[in-house]
Amino acid sequence: MGIRGTIVMISAVLAGCAAIQNSDTQATERNLAAAGFQMKYATTSAQLAHVTSLPQRKLTRTAGHNGGNYFLWADATDCKCIYVGSEAAYDRFQRISAVKQIAMENEMASMNWPIWGPWGPWW
Repeated sequence: MGIRGTIVMISAVLAGCAAIQNSDTQATERNLAAAGFQMKYATTSAQLAHVTSLPQRKLTRTAGHNGGNYFLWADATDCKCIYVGSEAAYDRFQRISAVKQIAMENEMASMNWPIWGPWGPWW
């Protein structure tokens, strides 16, 4: 394989990784909304700068104005928004995520893997 082939292969792998990450982000944002997080779009340059300054695509805890804790999820790349949720919304998000993870594991365990043939000594 020449240099062009290597570049094409690397580009394809990176595109695949980006697609997976985008899919994961969308799933997380759906779970946040289902848990009661409120999405707020950055509609001004100051708001977008604030969204960009936050840790990206990671739930972070912050103190609210009334002394309670709030949780933020910032996405300056795709939706240019933040999701804001209370501790109760955070707890619901954790339960939703756990249930979906268990469902995915159960689906993988129930698949008929032998129809794919031998996988080698590691399988």
